[in-house]
Amino acid sequence: MHAWVNGHLLADPRQPVIEVSDHGLTVGDGVFEAIKVVDALPFALDLHLARLRTSALGLGLPAPDDDAVRRGVASVLDADPLPLGRLRITVTGGPGPLGSGRGDAEATIVVVAVPLQPAAPAARVATVPWPRNERGALAGLKTTSYAENVVALAEARRRGADEAVFANLAGHLCEGTGSNVFYVVDGELRTPTLASGCLAGVTRRLLVEWVGAREVDEPIEVVAQADEVFLASTTRDVQPVSHWDERDLGEPGPLTRAAAQTWRRREPELLGR
Repeated sequence: MHAWVNGHLLADPRQPVIEVSDHGLTVGDGVFEAIKVVDALPFALDLHLARLRTSALGLGLPAPDDDAVRRGVASVLDADPLPLGRLRITVTGGPGPLGSGRGDAEATIVVVAVPLQPAAPAARVATVPWPRNERGALAGLKTTSYAENVVALAEARRRGADEAVFANLAGHLCEGTGSNVFYVVDGELRTPTLASGCLAGVTRRLLVEWVGAREVDEPIEVVAQADEVFLASTTRDVQPVSHWDERDLGEPGPLTRAAAQTWRRREPELLGR
């Protein structure tokens, strides 16, 4: 692991550098991005930084210093030019009161890079009983308040699955803990709209543009009619779903295979930018 914190590349990434009163630690007052690294180049960095800014402003934090973040990215990747890696950018409200109120400290910016194992050929999905709140203050923002995802993913793994998927308060299909969901009904590729409360995934955005998926909100039970399902995320790319709860979906279908092929063909366009 290589880590850059507030302008400095750490000699030892395990050394203590974050204050115990940092609001990202005490109350989850922060935002982050996870970015795939291929041959030492970050994928879709411009799109991820734009979403980082959107998440920060949505949380009420100042817009991150784009130049500082880019310097951090360059520092950790120069230190370890990973052939395949995961880059995480975290921006918090900085040191603050131990309660929910913010102080006037400058933001904490952390960039970390670690090796990434290739995603599994397929995923098993479990529906969890806790709904996403599509009307909540954090809906659609990529914040460090991830405890709900931790609980849901632990439940999915207890049931032998790799990913947990939520409905929202309206009962519509929403998203996974770290992925967007695409599915095929009547030969049409579909995915929930951003109004469902799902994260505006960078991979999701590109797939909607590149393969023409229709954005629509439907009851989560629609997946019982789906001929194909796949997950999309930074670390999964296009990952077929082999099982959803007790249902066996079999081998990847034609639209899933086509989406994966399109992704592999066009991914190099956004490496390094």
